[in-house]
Amino acid sequence: MANRTITLSDGLYDYLLDVSLREPDVLRRLREETAKIPAAAMQIAPEQGQFMALLVEVMGARNAIEVGTFTGYSSLSVALALPPGGRLVTCDENEEWTAVARRYWADAGVADRIDLRLGPALETLDGLVADGQAGSFDFAFIDADKKTYDAYYERILTLLRPGGLVGVDNVLWNGSVIDASRQDEATRAIRAFNEKIHADPRVSLSLVPIGDGLTLARKRP
Repeated sequence: MANRTITLSDGLYDYLLDVSLREPDVLRRLREETAKIPAAAMQIAPEQGQFMALLVEVMGARNAIEVGTFTGYSSLSVALALPPGGRLVTCDENEEWTAVARRYWADAGVADRIDLRLGPALETLDGLVADGQAGSFDFAFIDADKKTYDAYYERILTLLRPGGLVGVDNVLWNGSVIDASRQDEATRAIRAFNEKIHADPRVSLSLVPIGDGLTLARKRP
């Protein structure tokens, strides 16, 4: 028995996937294609995608928003979990990566649920607020420029309904958050974000040690 989260060896991680992962073929193919590109490490783990999809289902979420699309694994995981009529707004600036995402959204039959906004994410988020969509989203996922996490989080909190949930990725930053020698801007920004959200009375909080660390924050009514 363990009274803290156990460390996953490669063998135990493989076992976790063997007995729990139900990855649709379209997601598997997307993951395998993404693994061939130099920036492949930016893709979330398959078990994290499945976990996020489960959260969407449990919440009965209909409106979701994502900051950071990459090749579309997280957006496709969420879109597949949305009910008919559900929608996902996803923000990115890279046309090459999101072109891959578009292909797989179409293959999965969920392209009509996904609204890709190409351009600076803060502009997109501010535009949604200006359009009167504050308080209208059920679920959000932030996985983009780490230096801008605080600003993304503040916009997302505005856009979430009371009781809505945001997931923030990479909050353990491959262990660099506890490495005092790491003082680059991205690492310092993640540390500052983690400290801020820990003390934020506007949300209920849990940092889940899945993937590279996923913070879940529920907007309190």
